[in-house]
Amino acid sequence: MTALPPGSTIGILGGGQLGRMLAMAAAPLGFDVKIFVPQDNSPAERTAAGATVAGYDDLDAVEAFARGCDVVTYEFENVPADTARAVERAGVPLRPGAQALEVAQDRLKEKTFVNESGAATVAFAAVSSPDDFAGAADSVGFPAILKTRHGGYDGKGQAKVGSAAELESAFDSLGRRPCILEAMCGFVREVSVIAARSLDGDFVPYPLAENEHRDGILWRSTSPAEAKPAVNDEANRIARAILEALDYVGVIGVELFECEDGALLVNEFAPRVHNSGHWSIEGSQTSQFEQHIRAVAGWPLGDPAPLGRAQMVNLIGEDAETWPDLARESGAHIHLYGKNDIRPGRKMGHVTRVSPLKS
Repeated sequence: MTALPPGSTIGILGGGQLGRMLAMAAAPLGFDVKIFVPQDNSPAERTAAGATVAGYDDLDAVEAFARGCDVVTYEFENVPADTARAVERAGVPLRPGAQALEVAQDRLKEKTFVNESGAATVAFAAVSSPDDFAGAADSVGFPAILKTRHGGYDGKGQAKVGSAAELESAFDSLGRRPCILEAMCGFVREVSVIAARSLDGDFVPYPLAENEHRDGILWRSTSPAEAKPAVNDEANRIARAILEALDYVGVIGVELFECEDGALLVNEFAPRVHNSGHWSIEGSQTSQFEQHIRAVAGWPLGDPAPLGRAQMVNLIGEDAETWPDLARESGAHIHLYGKNDIRPGRKMGHVTRVSPLKS
């Protein structure tokens, strides 16, 4: 397996902040990055060597874009699987492969896949029509959460359900689309593990992160999280099992619920660099973004060792307007994503602070 030399071109499907930070991480390694994105003037486009602005359904444009790259990756999980397959048809390596997208884009497939990989989840059942209400209610119980199988993020595309009588209205509120009913979990906290798998199968996990949400959106991640060795080991085992089952190349984020007894349940995985790993830019020997570039380029994986205890806080909506105060704060590492419009609930940037590890 030949590693791509400096001067090679890495293509990225998607033009958001993750693509922006991937492009920034690729530059010091000598790579050029090209972006494929439906909208002009995207955050990633402005840090890349070039961009193709076309729709994801323009498969001729996708194939032409791919042929101008040495390898292609993606920066968010809602890139259509047909788009990913077009890259493969062009004869250009796609890392991670299209299967990871296909699984992550369907919550029912995802939960089933995770269970088949040897990791636990909450109880769940498919709800495609009112005919499924009774069976889903019996197998999952209440309280529960009804979620659309496709789309939805940061708390969108879901509704809490307290009883069987509420299923009809919840299903209506979600547009009567195919859904999944998930049992609510009495977890003590959410944690996540960021991990990478190389082209030759090496597995490298980052320290566990503890995550806090506000209004369904990740607000703060702290890593390394305080956790028993058995919890760390189990999180790494789960991540490795998912990566290997997908024959995955690149960085993945796996969100986990930690129960009172220390058991871990997989909430979901993201086949890309992950918001809860942003701390690694200043808090680790090798950031998750450089790690992903290394993996897809066929390079050896870097050292994920922490440089301190890092706390990353998302700047959501008007939080971004506090940048003058953050700029005056010693030790505050500010990342603004170059988004033109501030909207409630929109991730505009993040700030990371790193303190010494406890001895």
